[in-house]
Amino acid sequence: MPSHSIGNLSKVYFQDFVLEGFAGGLRTQALLFAVFLALYMVTVLGNLLMIIVITLNARLHSPMYFFLKNLSFVDLCYSSVIAPNALANFFSSSKAITFAGCATQFFFFSLLATTEGFLLGVMAYDRFMAICNPLRYPITMCQSACTRLVLGAYCGGCFNSVVQTSFTFHLPFCSSNRINHFFCDVPPLLQIACGNTAINELLLFGICGLIIVGVTIVILISYGYIIVTILRMRSRAGRRKIFSTCGSHMTAVTLFFGTLFVMYAQPGAIESMEQGKVVSVFYTLVIPMLNPLIYSLRNKDVKEAMRRLGQKHTAM
Repeated sequence: MPSHSIGNLSKVYFQDFVLEGFAGGLRTQALLFAVFLALYMVTVLGNLLMIIVITLNARLHSPMYFFLKNLSFVDLCYSSVIAPNALANFFSSSKAITFAGCATQFFFFSLLATTEGFLLGVMAYDRFMAICNPLRYPITMCQSACTRLVLGAYCGGCFNSVVQTSFTFHLPFCSSNRINHFFCDVPPLLQIACGNTAINELLLFGICGLIIVGVTIVILISYGYIIVTILRMRSRAGRRKIFSTCGSHMTAVTLFFGTLFVMYAQPGAIESMEQGKVVSVFYTLVIPMLNPLIYSLRNKDVKEAMRRLGQKHTAM
């Protein structure tokens, strides 16, 4: 471990971190391992199935399902950034992660989580255009426009990730190398930094808060117009179909942004790490697992595509 002295003070700069994870004995760790493994397996299978079904079924080659396929891909990737390492650490004696490994994990987690937030906003805009401006929809939401919107979501996620990662990992970590969490995240890292973290906290609350509030405003405005349009419809069947589709999206939005707000965009979030661990399980594993279920169980087109895929597989 490299060190240097300032007067009578000696500071040690750690090259490795220790992810403390969850407290408890062997039984507790075994139970948590089983829960994490089950959640991750369902997440992988569910999101892979959504990607395969949307890719293979020509009826689902529309902007809405293009965005949904990208959402499933992001969910699959960002849960995979966290879960395998967390599973390995449940029965590890050292629970160590290198400085570079920690920075890499945090970079991709931040990139993919932020991208998911932007994608949810894009999906709300897509529903607004489809329901409120159906005549302009094929032109406005053409393939090139959809691709640009998805790329924009990734660029926004990359910007936030670069800023958060560079500012966080330029801090001196000399007071401790024990991270009170099951993965590398900003709040627990700021707790063990021995430098001034005021700018980091401002960036965390400022950028994350701006993203959450900005995307939420886009979603609320989009659904405000959608609700007005639905109320003007005479067809009950049309209303029911739109409410089913939009209800699925609003459920996903509420779960995702609700947990992110609790963790990142409120004062005092950094100090409440025990609560933060539980909240983190929701947005790293539970929500990526639930999204395919939310969108498939309430969507007749997806259920029909899955049924046909199952029939083809049985017939082979």
